Amino acid sequence: MGATKVVTDANFDTEVVKNAKPVIVDYWAEWCGPCRQVAPVLEEIAKEHGDKVDVVKLNIEENPQTAQKYGIMLIPTLNVFSGGEVVKQVVGAKSKSALLKELADFI
Repeated sequence: MGATKVVTDANFDTEVVKNAKPVIVDYWAEWCGPCRQVAPVLEEIAKEHGDKVDVVKLNIEENPQTAQKYGIMLIPTLNVFSGGEVVKQVVGAKSKSALLKELADFI
């Protein structure tokens, strides 16, 4: 891992919900091809915009409680948390330019 950080059920509240910055959460799984496509794009976004937003990854198979709590049915799903709340959701793999448009309010 580089600029993105791995979170778990155990540290989700601390790293995401209580974070002062907006946080993009990437819900993914090892077997998910589209998740692997979007991972390098999120890594770039984390490197370029890490001063304004944190980007974290949550493996839904290893951390089912958090995925269930936030109703994650399809992956990849990105949730943007701000002030402890989900303020935006993006479902499916998208190009970097499409993601930057979707996330423009936060980065």
